[in-house]
Amino acid sequence: MAIVAAGSIGAGLLGSLTGLGGGIIVIPLLTLALGVDIRYAIGASLVSVIATSSGAAAAYVREGFVNIRIGMFLEVATVSGALLGAFAAAYIPASAIAVVFGLVLLYSAYVGIRGYGADNPVVAPDNLATRLRMNGAYPSAGGVRLYNVRSVVPGMGLMAFAGILSGLLGIGSGALKVIAMDRIMKIPFKVSTTTSNFMIGVTAAAGAGVYLNRGYVDPVVDLPVMLGVLAGSLVGSRILTKARTGALRVIFAIVIALVGMEMMYKGLSGRF
Repeated sequence: MAIVAAGSIGAGLLGSLTGLGGGIIVIPLLTLALGVDIRYAIGASLVSVIATSSGAAAAYVREGFVNIRIGMFLEVATVSGALLGAFAAAYIPASAIAVVFGLVLLYSAYVGIRGYGADNPVVAPDNLATRLRMNGAYPSAGGVRLYNVRSVVPGMGLMAFAGILSGLLGIGSGALKVIAMDRIMKIPFKVSTTTSNFMIGVTAAAGAGVYLNRGYVDPVVDLPVMLGVLAGSLVGSRILTKARTGALRVIFAIVIALVGMEMMYKGLSGRF
């Protein structure tokens, strides 16, 4: 139980800081270290992602980092993509998709490390984003900082792609959500990660319902995981408000690089 508690706290902390959710750590922890069946591990992971989203996102919304309008709007594309991906799973080899996804994440990690020290500069207003009232502000060390949103349609396209991958592979899509908001839509990194935390709970809740219906949500496994992840996510929410953007970018890049390599390995070895 001590291993589960420590690992879950670390998962919640990492998920809160990067906007990826805690499943990246929870699933390997349960399956490799404790021998839990992968289906029950995924069920626990989905519950932990809901806990991360609920714990961290509540704090981020209260502190003014989350752009709720952007999150709800982009979630439409992600959920639609997830439904399409689930339908296409019977026709497209998941292993091939996993390799492509891994390459995308490795490239994204490279881009993130290359420009790790800087946040997105304030860009000119975008007509569509302005009409949708997506522009916002967030607190920073120098006071409240305004930002504008760009490229809404391409951003939604990548969100839909993230949803498709989630439906095809049964994974979370937090990495691509952050990339879409940070790199394409030019949303400040802290707003991107916190809004991703706000969004991932919706996707995870849908998946958790399916696993609950199939009997793969076990309270004995899920309760300590959920409590640990919730505690870690609350600690992470306090750290993020004071952390430097450059440090957060490095953490994010390292994590998605590791995930990308794991996805490529599983895809090339036929484990999907």
